[in-house]
Amino acid sequence: MALLAAVLAAFVATPATGLYGTVHRGPIVPVCRVEEPCDGPAHVTLVFSRLGHTVALVHTREDGSYRIRLRPGRYSVRTTSTSVFERKPDPATATVPRVGYRRVNFFIDTGIR
Repeated sequence: MALLAAVLAAFVATPATGLYGTVHRGPIVPVCRVEEPCDGPAHVTLVFSRLGHTVALVHTREDGSYRIRLRPGRYSVRTTSTSVFERKPDPATATVPRVGYRRVNFFIDTGIR
């Protein structure tokens, strides 16, 4: 029981830090029109890495939103997609603050022109 209490105390003492936001991709149609959206939510898996090692993965929801708990620091970001129409997210890096969560929205250029 003492071990469980120590683990819980350490977890509570660790500040909750991480990232949240949305991921959109576009253009999703060859010709953009004023009345129609030219981009849309991306349903992808984001991969966060530090020093060349994968640290965490998060799947976006249907609306493209995500939330992930990460330790403070700078991460490189990519997707697991191998499609030629899914390129690297922009921005390609994100920095987690020392305290709290930071909003970072990503955009994936599909290359459709």
